[in-house]
Amino acid sequence: MFLHKNPIFFRWLYPSLKWKVKTEQKELYITFDDGPIPEITPWILEQLEFYNAKATFFCVGENVKVDREIFDSIVTSGHSIGNHTYNHLKGWRSTTADYLANYEKAKKVIGAEVNPKALFRPPYGRINGQQIKALSNCQIVMWDVLSGDFHQTLTPKRILARSIKATQKRSIIVFHDNIKAFENLKVVLPEYLRHFSELGFKFKAL
Repeated sequence: MFLHKNPIFFRWLYPSLKWKVKTEQKELYITFDDGPIPEITPWILEQLEFYNAKATFFCVGENVKVDREIFDSIVTSGHSIGNHTYNHLKGWRSTTADYLANYEKAKKVIGAEVNPKALFRPPYGRINGQQIKALSNCQIVMWDVLSGDFHQTLTPKRILARSIKATQKRSIIVFHDNIKAFENLKVVLPEYLRHFSELGFKFKAL
């Protein structure tokens, strides 16, 4: 069974990680993992601009290196940037030293100046206690809502309905800036933005 809403147990287990945003405003925090991708990222930026929405892009270092111009367009559009390792490394399968080195390699390519808050999201959300400690200078950002846009057995209709149901004020929501998710994202993202915009929510960058 796929869980769109993160169980509160995880937040209790790792309280130092960022799961939601502390605000009393009607604000939501959309994030996009894995980009930039030339076939997808410009389209995402167009959808966000239409709804006057800001988001946070957790970028993979090797993708930034290949598509620097698209990456720069994310920055100039006023969105926030986060580190997503250099090549989407799985923390549970990596030593702490290798994981930290991979993070630093991505940091160098991305540029610290565009990520002043040192935002970091572990790929797949898989990170262990030693790695968290080694990255204590970062703001490790997890999520409250996982859209499931990457899930090949879920229909866009179900993804949208479940994502809307799981979303609350202050939620951090994960979408994906990658090829695997795009067929679902093309349907879900515009409708998700429209739905919450009509309810008076603002979309903010972290």
